[in-house]
Amino acid sequence: MTPRSVHIVALKRSQIPEWQRLRTALWPHVTSEQHRKEIVDVLSDLEFNAVYVAVGSERKLHGFVEASLHLTAEGCHSSPIGYIEGWYVEPEKRGKGIGRALLKKAEAWAIANGCKEMASDAEIANVLGREAHRALGFEEVNTLAHFRKSLKDNPA
Repeated sequence: MTPRSVHIVALKRSQIPEWQRLRTALWPHVTSEQHRKEIVDVLSDLEFNAVYVAVGSERKLHGFVEASLHLTAEGCHSSPIGYIEGWYVEPEKRGKGIGRALLKKAEAWAIANGCKEMASDAEIANVLGREAHRALGFEEVNTLAHFRKSLKDNPA
């Protein structure tokens, strides 16, 4: 249950700067320019994307969830699938039910769009994020290591 002073609502355009602030906290390695591009992409297709925010009593955003529709997802058996693209609650507001309320709102949106399953991902090193997923009913279905190799100094 969320605190009475926090409400979960669909993102309003006036809240975009605060949403970008929270996205930067979740993904600090992403540039401001890239965040702006992704925000435009998400908001340009609200038939397949949804953004919900946790609004505090002083109208400050304390968290968000971004959801989308996928045709397939790792470990899922139906289609379409609701997919959590991003999910964040400010550290000082965690443990108060805000993350759960955000997720429930995204799940309701997914169900309304014909989904029978919800999927998500978290980096393997993100122990807190993986624990939060499990605490809210997600099961970990796969772990994956990604690799890269520079070809610049490696002749064929």
